Amino acid sequence: MDFWTLFQVLILGAVEGLTEFLPISSTGHQIIVADLLEFGGERAMAFNIIIQLGAILAVVWEFRPKIFEIVKGLPTERSAQRFTINLLIAFFPAVILGVLFADTIHEYLFNPITVAVALVVGGIVMLWAEQRSHVVSVEHVDDMRWSDALKIGFVQCLAMIPGTSRSGSTIIGGLLFGLSRKAATEFSFFLAMPTMVGAAVYSGYKYRDLFQPNDLPVFALGFVTAFIFAMIAVRGLLKFIANHSYAAFAWYRIGFGLLILATWLFGWVNWTAAAAA
Repeated sequence: MDFWTLFQVLILGAVEGLTEFLPISSTGHQIIVADLLEFGGERAMAFNIIIQLGAILAVVWEFRPKIFEIVKGLPTERSAQRFTINLLIAFFPAVILGVLFADTIHEYLFNPITVAVALVVGGIVMLWAEQRSHVVSVEHVDDMRWSDALKIGFVQCLAMIPGTSRSGSTIIGGLLFGLSRKAATEFSFFLAMPTMVGAAVYSGYKYRDLFQPNDLPVFALGFVTAFIFAMIAVRGLLKFIANHSYAAFAWYRIGFGLLILATWLFGWVNWTAAAAA
């Protein structure tokens, strides 16, 4: 592994880990950073699958007590059964729409300009959602109804558009549907587990020919880097939301999106969408 490849792997692994669970779009940041680093093609596609698994493992590790509690209680406890059913209900829309439209969206929308527009629009929506009167009807994730889960599942599908943010869609959607800030954030984390693992397994099987033994060091380093930075991001977000709104993330999205659009309009950066190539 040469120095340039090492640099690319560390940067992209860190970007994936830091942004996957923040409401700022990990896919959007990956597209933009990969474009700047000229890290594209089939190898990049396989690499992204691996580092996403690293990020999701961080969430599994962070919430392992709750996961063990649910698994242990599934045979007898109604709360564990209801929570699991809600996760499956919320996961189902992404399965259907992902299989139907993922390839088309990847072909036409995976470029920095789409990402920039989605970042700005999503940021405006987040500000609007935060300024609304927030009436909480679901204080804890265990209190969610199947209808709450289904609505969040459909909102999550908006994240198929790069730059929208999976976590942002589910968290803000949860707030709009009456979940508390803590419940919306925790359910977003738990919903990420089947969603991201399912997407990675599906993509991994579909593009299995892209995985080459020679790339094992690159994939391993990216996986570990994404895991470490995702742990930092998850723990930081859980502490942050205890006393803050998501407005800071909204302003970041708007500012970053406008910056990308400005560099495009004035020709300062030649956005080639290398990451989607």
